[in-house]
Amino acid sequence: MSAAPALHLYALALGSNRALSARRTPARLLHEAAARIGELGQVRAMAPVMPTRPLGPSARQFANSALIVESRLTPGEMLLALQRIETQLGRRRHRRWGARSMDIDIILWSGGQWKSRSLLIPHPAFRQRAFVLGPLSQIAPAWRDPLSGRSVRHIEARLGKASPIERPRG
Repeated sequence: MSAAPALHLYALALGSNRALSARRTPARLLHEAAARIGELGQVRAMAPVMPTRPLGPSARQFANSALIVESRLTPGEMLLALQRIETQLGRRRHRRWGARSMDIDIILWSGGQWKSRSLLIPHPAFRQRAFVLGPLSQIAPAWRDPLSGRSVRHIEARLGKASPIERPRG
């Protein structure tokens, strides 16, 4: 008899800035995504939905959140399952930085690092993204980045300190 696949924890970032209808607003789409992700394993925590400014040319404000899910899926399997959920929730991969109904990224996982052609964990840009670190620090502040050894809370604090401070002249 073979052993059951190991359980893994995943820290996911969720974002949306394009409603699918008057009822399916970006914030509601995040909750729909969380429910579908719950079918892949057990959602352990979900951060409150936070409004954030967009990066790049999109003018629409984002709704962002993060969640922790426990699953037996490998990182590659999780990526494919999350991409299916994005597509089911109206994601179209047209333009980088464009408006999107759903974006789900794997930020961290309990196995440390993962590297394949289609997936890098930890997410390469998460340390520079307040819209990821803010929600993630609410549900997993002590989770450590396997590359730097710093906690999510510490990385978020360092990001905040990196912002230039406007000083009055004169």
